[in-house]
Amino acid sequence: MNLLIDLNKYRECLTGSCDSPLPEGTYSKKPDTGGQKTIRELAVFAFSCRRCKDAPCIEVCPEEALKKNEEGMIIRSTNLCVACKSCVSICPFGTMMTDFYAYKRDPALYFDLNDELEKKRFLAESPEGTAVLTEKGEDPDNNIYELIPGIMVRDYGWEKLKSLE
Repeated sequence: MNLLIDLNKYRECLTGSCDSPLPEGTYSKKPDTGGQKTIRELAVFAFSCRRCKDAPCIEVCPEEALKKNEEGMIIRSTNLCVACKSCVSICPFGTMMTDFYAYKRDPALYFDLNDELEKKRFLAESPEGTAVLTEKGEDPDNNIYELIPGIMVRDYGWEKLKSLE
C-alpha cells in the first residue's frame, strides 16, 4: 500500500482554505537527504527545483548547508542550516519555501512516515483529499510520482508546468 500525498491540495491548505493545522510527514531513511526531512521539502526539491547549473542558493548559503546530489537535486543539511533564508531570497524560481524553516510548529503535527502507526495517524490528521492510501503506483499522466518507496506525491513538476504555458 502506498501513501499518496496531493501536494497541490496541501498548498491550498497552506493558503488558509483548511480549518485545521496541517500535519507534516517526515522521512529519514534515504541516505542522501541530509537529515530528517519533511515529505514536502523532499518533493519540492525532487520535482520543483530547476537544478540550476550554478545554483545561487548553494553559493549564498553562509553555512554550506546546501549541496547537490548525484542527480543535481539540492539537498539541505538540517544540521548545518541556520534558517537565515538567504537561499529563499536568491532562488530565481521560488523553489525554496520559507515554511521549510518554521521550527516553532507544534511537534505533535510531525509524523514519522517510516513507522506504520505514525503513518496512520498522519492520514487521520490530514485534511480531506490531501493524503490517501492507494494500491496504485506511479502515474505520470495524472502527475503522480514515487518520491521514495511507499510514498507517492501528486504534483506538477516545473517541467510539466513549463509545457502547459
